[in-house]
Amino acid sequence: MDKTTYRDALREGLRAALLADERVFLMGEDVGRYGGSYAVSKGLLEEFGEDRIRDTPLSESAFVGCGIGAAINGLKPIVEVMTVNFSLLALDQIVNNAATLRHMSGGQVGVPLVIRMTTGAGRQLAAQHSHSLECWYAHVPGLRVLAPATLEDARGMLLAALQLSDPVILFEHALLLNAEGELPGAPAPVDIDHAAVRREGRDLSLITYGGSLPRCLAAAEALAAQGIEAEVLDLRCLRPLDRDAIAASLKRTRRAVVVDEGWLSGSLAAEVVATIVDRAFYELDAPPARVCSAEVPIPYAKHLEDAALPNVARIVQAAHQVAGR
Repeated sequence: MDKTTYRDALREGLRAALLADERVFLMGEDVGRYGGSYAVSKGLLEEFGEDRIRDTPLSESAFVGCGIGAAINGLKPIVEVMTVNFSLLALDQIVNNAATLRHMSGGQVGVPLVIRMTTGAGRQLAAQHSHSLECWYAHVPGLRVLAPATLEDARGMLLAALQLSDPVILFEHALLLNAEGELPGAPAPVDIDHAAVRREGRDLSLITYGGSLPRCLAAAEALAAQGIEAEVLDLRCLRPLDRDAIAASLKRTRRAVVVDEGWLSGSLAAEVVATIVDRAFYELDAPPARVCSAEVPIPYAKHLEDAALPNVARIVQAAHQVAGR
């Protein structure tokens, strides 16, 4: 079987969604003629035309607002925001409008909108293009927040999201775009309600999502060579969290390291640790640990950027501390 990339898997999902439903269209900065800032939508304008692949002005508030209006009026918009940092310009539209309209209308108005945005650091794009703000959106009722970390999820989460009548945010980590693997079968929706165990283990749980999954899998390999078998739990859906899966993993391993590219303070990792304390406190044999980004704006210089981010060495070190060996 030929290998494909995460980028190509995203494109397959987009194309399948456009073919399956004429109400679906894609809009955003450079998604058409340029083929997308990360080449995800390359070739779709030629196949589907300007009505369904729409280039927008550089105004996130305006085109996200247009997406909300289109969703309210029966269409299925996919809005691409170039990077999570730029989504802050549309925060009012996302949080005050998309997330609240069902509640404020007494259930009469749904917003079947999918917002795709690139997240994460590691590409030397400095502080205005590199942060991981998934936790900010996972804080908001009315939103579904997804973080595809595998090729299958990259292709299928969009298809599943488009079946919902509420707004969904898809966080696509930039460092995953060139990740390669086999992707059998035709595009199909995937489970967007549950976490997934990506590696079984008995000694501790590495709990993560998105771009940190490959780091945790690599750390688990290194730990196995040192006699520590780590389970790797991919959260996948950040709102709502699969708290049952988190508790079940802790009951199997009795120790946990939570890896999150967000900052430590007020992090999604903190919410996961709170869940562990709420659901599995008496199962713990050691306090949970967190590996997060340093409390600084992401630096431009490569050696400083690397030092600021979670990496395999830091994960392995935290695992040894939690395991006590």
